[in-house]
Amino acid sequence: MQAIILAGGYGTRLAPLTYTRAKPMLPLLNKPMINYLIETLPKGTEIIVAANYRKEQLEEYFEENDINAIVNEEKKPLGTAGAVKNAEKYIDGPFLVLNSDIISSLNIRKFIQYHKEKKAKATISLWPVKNVEEFGVVDISHGRIIRFVEKPLRHEAPSNLINAGAYCMEQDILDYIEPEKFVSMEMEIFPKIIEDGLPFYGFSFDGFWIDVGRRESYIEANKSLLKRRNLINLFGKNCNVEGVIKESSVGDECKIGKNSLIKSSIIYDNVEIGSNAEIQNSIIGSNVEIGSNVILKNVIVGDDEIIERNAVIENIKIWNKPVPKGYPKKQIGNVVKR
Repeated sequence: MQAIILAGGYGTRLAPLTYTRAKPMLPLLNKPMINYLIETLPKGTEIIVAANYRKEQLEEYFEENDINAIVNEEKKPLGTAGAVKNAEKYIDGPFLVLNSDIISSLNIRKFIQYHKEKKAKATISLWPVKNVEEFGVVDISHGRIIRFVEKPLRHEAPSNLINAGAYCMEQDILDYIEPEKFVSMEMEIFPKIIEDGLPFYGFSFDGFWIDVGRRESYIEANKSLLKRRNLINLFGKNCNVEGVIKESSVGDECKIGKNSLIKSSIIYDNVEIGSNAEIQNSIIGSNVEIGSNVILKNVIVGDDEIIERNAVIENIKIWNKPVPKGYPKKQIGNVVKR
């Protein structure tokens, strides 16, 4: 079976971290996000990564780590269905479509088995939520999806299940997708499948599900993975840590001064933090220097920035260099409608 991993977006909501790296390469517990998804795939799965922005970083990572994956270039953003159609030449039977920015406990083997047992044309993963008003919710009967209801009032919602971003499909679903055009699987293809009466099923699962799209959910994913490994924190190689680290990960070659507190944060490689600093609910990019007595709360700091001593900064993104040429001002690419 083939698995198409959607990795073509820019990750604009996590800028400035994504000014310098592909979103799937953002680290969780010091490993690229995409690595966790690849590890969940059944042995022997052929991996096709639909990529555009900074695809060379993905290619380099796969080569260096002996990961057998095809990086299939989108010369322009094609949407969730267009990216799948663009990989059609690699598909020879039932296939998976997975979003690279979803961290979850979905058991892929059970998901595939459910699809086969139901003799479905398409099966999607489903996740229960409390705030149905914020999502597209499925109307489902005996496992079969009848329709999607966009952002219903709570008392009008047909269920509490939303699209969780993993799909298992039969090869002939590709015939629904027009080539070389931006096409949404969720907004255009799924409604056609329902309209034509094809067996379209939903697979709900337990455990955890996190859409790593914003600072808050990125930090939540990092903390969740720490907890699942019974860790309070994680340090990379060659670190000199004299402060207190709670519910956080610290990359390689980092220095953290005396009496400093790092809480619910993600620290990338080669970061130097002075003494008596406090960093909470923040993400610090690579090669950043942070002076003594600095307080950072709810902040994203881009690569190579310098924050002078005694600074108090909250609720902003820090980037003092030009935005890379061609980087969009708003979210585009393989946007998944949930």
